[in-house]
Amino acid sequence: MKTLILGGTREGRDLAAIASGEQGFDIVSSLAGRVRDPLLPVGAVRVGGFGGVDGLREWLVANEIEAVVDATHPFAGIISAHVAAAAADLPLVHLRRPSWSEQPGDQWIRVPDLAAAAKTVAAQGNRVFLTIGRQGVGAFAGLTRPWFLIRAIDPPEVELPPQHELLLARGPFTVADESRLLADRRIDLLVTKDSGGDQTDAKLTAARSAGLPVVMVDRPPLPEGAVVMESVAQVWDWLRSAAE
Repeated sequence: MKTLILGGTREGRDLAAIASGEQGFDIVSSLAGRVRDPLLPVGAVRVGGFGGVDGLREWLVANEIEAVVDATHPFAGIISAHVAAAAADLPLVHLRRPSWSEQPGDQWIRVPDLAAAAKTVAAQGNRVFLTIGRQGVGAFAGLTRPWFLIRAIDPPEVELPPQHELLLARGPFTVADESRLLADRRIDLLVTKDSGGDQTDAKLTAARSAGLPVVMVDRPPLPEGAVVMESVAQVWDWLRSAAE
């Protein structure tokens, strides 16, 4: 069964590694190409966009795709919406790792989007640790009072806040390192997206230990009627059933 995995996440790479080694499956992973040096999955890989819903639909037909797994980042809302429209007649599942759960001692401020996060920062942040990836940093560019520590894998290509330090790094990170970073930079507010997973959750533990508030940006909703699974094992079982 020829299967497209829209990837870019560890879960997408894990699924590709399993399925590519199984007889009866022809796997191609697609990466958006937004990271300069991405971690590549096993098997065939394509990089770049599809040209919207129509372009993706045409690509699926031209490549005789029989099933689609959306294993993109939980905040890649546009491609998730596009694939739901383009693959409406194909078996389609959205693989989403569980969201983070608030623990005793956490001081989370949940907001619906980056615009709301910026308003919260403007009201109460002085030295802010911004860990939202590089694409959304522009939402904070107009804030002239707070100082920002901005961490991303690649340099942002948008306007940045006037007072900032840019830290280029790729997780996973340890709690000890995150605690040291918070202390060294005298951080008083952490801003992050509810990405889930254990690759970057050490910052939440460090913030909890330090008694720092966390502005937590909620995930965008998936398309109505989306079939959602939270583990690679679930999706692999689903794929094998679809191939029978």
